[in-house]
Amino acid sequence: MAQSLQGKVVLVTGGGSGIGRATALRLAKEGAKIMIADYVGESAERSVKMIKDAGGEASCVAADVSITKQVEAMVAKTVETYGRIDCAFNNAGIEGAIGDTANCTEENFDRVIAIDLKAVWLCMKYEIPQMLKQGGGSIVNTASIAGLLGFNMIPAYVAAKHGVVGLTKTAALEYAQKNIRVNCVCPGVIRTPMVERAIDKGGFTEADVIAGEPIGRLGKPEEIAEGVLWLLADSASFVTGHPLVIDGGWAAR
Repeated sequence: MAQSLQGKVVLVTGGGSGIGRATALRLAKEGAKIMIADYVGESAERSVKMIKDAGGEASCVAADVSITKQVEAMVAKTVETYGRIDCAFNNAGIEGAIGDTANCTEENFDRVIAIDLKAVWLCMKYEIPQMLKQGGGSIVNTASIAGLLGFNMIPAYVAAKHGVVGLTKTAALEYAQKNIRVNCVCPGVIRTPMVERAIDKGGFTEADVIAGEPIGRLGKPEEIAEGVLWLLADSASFVTGHPLVIDGGWAAR
């Protein structure tokens, strides 16, 4: 199936590293114009350079997507730069501190919920009105297999990602007849800076993960990018409200 995004404007949050960067590069390869948003401006600039070096078109904006005014400004900057927003990949997120439910601090819980859940809602809150003005669009949010299953030692993260799945389904129903599709990806354990930090913190070892993966390895950011590309493109025109699991078989056990 054709998955071209030629000429489409795509906003990617958390595009300075990991899944966000890999997806931005993949979408640009399909002809999309990319606006990369990231809390770390230098990381976003590096992603832009990578896209341009590969012959693509991209710009960036520094944004903390848990802050309303910065999300509003991020969307406005995208429209100011490219005139519209056809697609959005709301991907920015953090892992939070490692610890069981009783020892999860209120500060950690609030921070993870703000960045991993509230920020997804804020992004859609400002993206959707712009898409409605244009006559439609497509949104993909980053959830996780932790949005479908329970996992020890990351209660705030699990709660946030379950919330992303619910938000995705709700928005999908609300705008299904207004030509806006809303889906989410549910990655398994992917080799990203976030997962490497979690391993360093002692939450688990790479060997633990590999032992739990039916496919026998960690996933690659580029493998998630392929799923996002499909969901955003017209080839998935009859797909909305769907949590696409890309996890090497973890959730199938």
